[in-house]
Amino acid sequence: MTAGSNFWVIGGEFGSMNFHKLVEGSAQVQGPFKTRKEARRRLARRLGREPPPKPACVFSIVEEPLSRFRA
Repeated sequence: MTAGSNFWVIGGEFGSMNFHKLVEGSAQVQGPFKTRKEARRRLARRLGREPPPKPACVFSIVEEPLSRFRA
């Protein structure tokens, strides 16, 4: 993990199991979170609150790349 990075939970429901295109209006972005652990907790809470996910519903945690140039 890089100091100062942000983490995001992104995903949604895909139109088919080939995972090429999201169903319109299903995209979700949550964050930023300062640690991957915080992002995992948010994802676990989200999945625990909702009905069982659809097979084509996928979420990932991504790390925001740091800019090479600092102000």
